[in-house]
Amino acid sequence: MLLMFSTTVYSADAHFVQVGEFKLEYKIAGVGPEVVLLEAGAGGGMADWQPVFLSLSKLAKVIRYSRVGDGKSSQIKRHFTSMDYANFAAELLNQLAIQAPVIYMAHSYGGSIARDFASAYPSKVKALLLLDPSSEHDVDILRAINLEQGNKEIAQIKLDDMAQGMSNNYLDFWSKRPLPDYPQIKDMPVTVIASVKKIAKPANLFFTDRGRAMWGELWQKWALDFPQGRAVLTDKSGHFVQFDEPELVATELGLLLEKLRANELSSSPGHRSQS
Repeated sequence: MLLMFSTTVYSADAHFVQVGEFKLEYKIAGVGPEVVLLEAGAGGGMADWQPVFLSLSKLAKVIRYSRVGDGKSSQIKRHFTSMDYANFAAELLNQLAIQAPVIYMAHSYGGSIARDFASAYPSKVKALLLLDPSSEHDVDILRAINLEQGNKEIAQIKLDDMAQGMSNNYLDFWSKRPLPDYPQIKDMPVTVIASVKKIAKPANLFFTDRGRAMWGELWQKWALDFPQGRAVLTDKSGHFVQFDEPELVATELGLLLEKLRANELSSSPGHRSQS
């Protein structure tokens, strides 16, 4: 199936929308029936989507934004959980009058937010596309490789996370026990792009060859547990897949759109009556 490219609509200036007590900056580009919501990683803001924003907008209507504390959104130092951020994202869509379910594309820590969103708001999402997403199983990988060293590295990461006097990001999902695994996410197309690129001089256990292999296996298993799941393991990208392989991100969104359109066609009354 050939994808139909839409005429791109792009505004160079960021806009702001009131979400609860906060102002969030956002940009919208592209047109069409499908809406893609972009969720950045920890502290990244919407600038993290700059390498792919316009190319994605040729395929669908695309929204990028900065969470509270990031970019030019309201600056506040307060602990937010991934579920808090998911609730903000739902309200953002309401404020922007986005009624149709979105394709949720998320990077790194944004993947935890996207999974919480899919669990809490199943009617608002119709597909997930996760780029090297964070995992509550990170700690298990470190400990499986070397328990003593892994615990030291985990302790340091926790200290770094608390450096400014508040818990955020890593502590948010690493502290979840038992591990959620988000079994309540509905059956829908799910694609995970995971980096398994080997590092010459890994800074910690997570980036050793064994850590990379375990990371790829983890996300491959998670994605393929979905009937419409797809896992893409890349050794050409580091953690920021959208910077290292923007073409791959656009290609996978295109494939996801094709799958969604095929699903809609097969479920239409006219198609069912002919089959």
